[in-house]
Amino acid sequence: MKVSLHTLGCKVNYAETAQLSEKFEQLGYTITEFGTDSDIIIINTCSVTNNADVEARKIIRRAKRASPNAFLGVMGCYAQLKPDEVASIEGVDGVFGQREKFRVPSLIHNYLNGEQTQVSVSCIEDLPFETAVTTDNDIRTRAFLKLQDGCNYFCSFCTIPYARGRSRSIDFKFIPKQLDKVVASGYKEVVISGINLGDYKSPTGENFTDLVRFISESNYDLRFRISSLEPNLLNDDILEIVAKSDKFCKHFHIPLQSGSNDILRKMKRRYKAEYYRDLVFKIKDKIPNCGIGVDVIVGFPGESDIHFDETYRLLELVPISYMHVFTYSERDNTPAVNYPDPVPVNLRKRRTNNLRDLSDLKKKSFYNSQVGKILTVIPESFNKENNTWKSWSENYVRVQFNESEELTKTFINVKIIDSEDDLTFAKIV
Repeated sequence: MKVSLHTLGCKVNYAETAQLSEKFEQLGYTITEFGTDSDIIIINTCSVTNNADVEARKIIRRAKRASPNAFLGVMGCYAQLKPDEVASIEGVDGVFGQREKFRVPSLIHNYLNGEQTQVSVSCIEDLPFETAVTTDNDIRTRAFLKLQDGCNYFCSFCTIPYARGRSRSIDFKFIPKQLDKVVASGYKEVVISGINLGDYKSPTGENFTDLVRFISESNYDLRFRISSLEPNLLNDDILEIVAKSDKFCKHFHIPLQSGSNDILRKMKRRYKAEYYRDLVFKIKDKIPNCGIGVDVIVGFPGESDIHFDETYRLLELVPISYMHVFTYSERDNTPAVNYPDPVPVNLRKRRTNNLRDLSDLKKKSFYNSQVGKILTVIPESFNKENNTWKSWSENYVRVQFNESEELTKTFINVKIIDSEDDLTFAKIV
């Protein structure tokens, strides 16, 4: 039987989908491209915003139109948070929660001939940690290795703790085995991933700093990229190790969410704007060419013009490389949904556009600063029409260069000779 899978959302979701794909293959299923005719379709969903839910519903309906006779199963955060809503979508045959998602191949056997949508979504209290890593059947150049799951922070706008449960991590002693698997699959870059990665803590006591130190001292022929870290968890020890190590990409993604202390307090974030500002400057002092990405939420309840201006001025000041700007959307069962003074939707969108314009300027400035520098890339996607490769550098700059299609997918040094908007142009050195 042919199975197609599709992933929405975070890097952890991608790793989990890959793990599920491997389970299907081990049982004798054939993995086929999503959107082609399939016997079974599995969609791994996100639910971080209302837009994520809307996108999931669109994908579900589109998939059913492409394969009207296929069994269509939905898993992930949207399925866990709103199983009845997902089950009500026309064409959905099965809904799987977080506890059930890695048992989907076996559960499907019981559902294939069912006439009604089957819902397997249970309580997420005391969920065990489930390892996930992309494997050699994945088309991506870089591997995503899930080392941590869940979150204990309960920010007032966020559904993730309710969708994924409490923080839990892989046992430290199992990490080498997972990295050996990545190497054996031929990858050269691994993104260490988690829902709140900096909160990694092994059952045997090792924390995220221990993990970073272990990687820096390892002999793996890999480069490591840290997916995202809460600012209060990026400590001086981690920064020092990354700065001195040739194993780690010089790239951090650090959520800010707001540059106003009033709004940060309402969001139940664990730092102040001044701390975030100083952290970014500290990173650039230790690693001058480091790429720094930022998450920002615009239009949180009670966000006045003054609060937004504080956010804008902070982001204008700090030497960041790009932003992911999210328009606040009300999420059921979160404290913020009941907060007073909601920001009008049109004003939220206007502020979002203002910050996205600023993000474009920041990225353009960072890319321009790379001209003349030598960066390291791993060839990723090849364009046969113009014989060019596109890749990501260690500091998360999009690079294009000319070379033959037979180029080996390994570490290659390139010199940046020009930049244009969100792309740089380079030659191999």
